Amino acid sequence: MPATPATPATPLMTVTGSTLVLTATPPPPPPPRAAARRRAPGPYRRLFTLPGTRAFTAGNLIARLPMGMFGISAVMMIAAQRGSYALAGAVTATGLAATALVAPWTARLVDRHGQARIAVPATLIAVLGSLSLVACLHAHAPAWTLFASYAATATTPNIGGMSRARWTHLLPAASHHTAMSFEQAADELCYMLGPVLAAFLCTAAFPEAGTLTGALLLLTGMLIFTSQRATEPPPTGGRPAAGPTPLRALAPLLGLFLALGMIFGSMEVTSIAHLAAHGLGAASGPVLALQAAGSCAAGLLYGTLRPRGLRTCLIAMAAAMALPWAAASTGSLPLLAGALLLAGMATAPTMVTAMSRVHARTPEGRLNEGMTLAVTAILTGIATGSATAGLMIDHAGTTPSYALPALAALLALTAGVVQVSGTKAVP
Repeated sequence: MPATPATPATPLMTVTGSTLVLTATPPPPPPPRAAARRRAPGPYRRLFTLPGTRAFTAGNLIARLPMGMFGISAVMMIAAQRGSYALAGAVTATGLAATALVAPWTARLVDRHGQARIAVPATLIAVLGSLSLVACLHAHAPAWTLFASYAATATTPNIGGMSRARWTHLLPAASHHTAMSFEQAADELCYMLGPVLAAFLCTAAFPEAGTLTGALLLLTGMLIFTSQRATEPPPTGGRPAAGPTPLRALAPLLGLFLALGMIFGSMEVTSIAHLAAHGLGAASGPVLALQAAGSCAAGLLYGTLRPRGLRTCLIAMAAAMALPWAAASTGSLPLLAGALLLAGMATAPTMVTAMSRVHARTPEGRLNEGMTLAVTAILTGIATGSATAGLMIDHAGTTPSYALPALAALLALTAGVVQVSGTKAVP
């Protein structure tokens, strides 16, 4: 084998004419590892390196924002047109009850037949329900038409569940924690911005502006989301997966999500009433937004950390939910705002960890249905917590009513401990 010619060494001295010149030795080449060293992308950046993830996330966020808009938009619109908050509250409560019944069926159809095939027509029905509500108000139609119109919006697909199903389909199990943390932060962001946007549109433009804008955003976002067919999980077909149904598999967890919903509902109503009773009603929006912002930030941070156990998260949340109760007794708005910020920061890690249990226990191919059952339990808890807080505020005042979120957190802790002790196989 012929020898490879050696690279000639650079001479230390050269002769130019009659002058001896020192030749500078060139610096050694950088080590290959140092030349190629680059800053490793963060966990969230790695999520969006996959093709199609940015597009379906953009559609997901656009369609998810109206979830925080429709309720307050309907209340403000009905109250402005009919002059009755009681009617407005009854109509939105009917829509919530209809959602609790219809949403799991919609989610089951999505899992069986595909997201695009079911979500788009279901969204069209929901949008038509919103438009019908606006038309019935303008036409001074009987009150029952308002209930029927708003009940039609119950077909709105669970966009958060469908997005989580896509991440589960695309990512290895090791990356699910980061993706679920991002989704929880997105939930908090949309529920923080949605009511603010709705209130602004209904007051600065016209009472129907919030509902009409929400319907447009929902339809646009859903079309963008479902157009990304390459990231869509394959449908399971007409035959359900073998094994227990999602309802049976998740039954031990639904009590936990019901208690979590009671925390959210009672905390929101109590905070609004407490601030209004102290002449600080205008601060209720920013204060509640601060709570949601704390949860959003904590969710994003939690996604970069090693996931904690459900019991640890529930203990931390139970401790944090006692802080607003203590702060409210002082009458200090800064202290209450800080306590709500800390309480909000405790909710996102708990929700992410609890949703991971839903993922672990839901039968294969029915994840969207399982996620929707959890959301339905949360919505039921929100309605229960809101109603209970309202009754307690009327009879005991606002400061004692802050005990309700703390008690609901203890109930969630109890349900979580029972669930953990009874399901050894769940991580």
